[in-house]
Amino acid sequence: MDCRVVVEAAVPVYDVETVDEAIRIAISKTGEMLNPDLKYVEINMGSRTSPGGEELPPAFIAADEALVALELEMTVFNVEQEEHASRIARKEIGQRLENIPLKVLSVERVDDDSVETDGEGDTRAETGASDDDALVDFDDLVDDR
Repeated sequence: MDCRVVVEAAVPVYDVETVDEAIRIAISKTGEMLNPDLKYVEINMGSRTSPGGEELPPAFIAADEALVALELEMTVFNVEQEEHASRIARKEIGQRLENIPLKVLSVERVDDDSVETDGEGDTRAETGASDDDALVDFDDLVDDR
């Protein structure tokens, strides 16, 4: 089974004045930490809400420092259950994003129709990844149960 996992990250950013600047820097900083090993992870702005349900910007700024909510999405291949997929995604992303808190937001099964096989027998999700993108063989990872 293949699963699409969404992980929320709280990325600290320093010396910023606006929310837009904080978001741009956080996305850039996160991309640098993930590349080239995890270039298939999609980075999106996170969403925040107040306790009353009001939409808030994805960044909180105080004293020219910001904490930015980002959502990181990746497809995990050949797992036995959704819990296993979430552990793998959290471990792979967490190893590269040191000292950044992570929380698994969702795990969804990927339909077999949305997964294609390249000419060499490897599978990849149709997420706009090119055929040259490297895939991680998650079966070779150490089980962290």
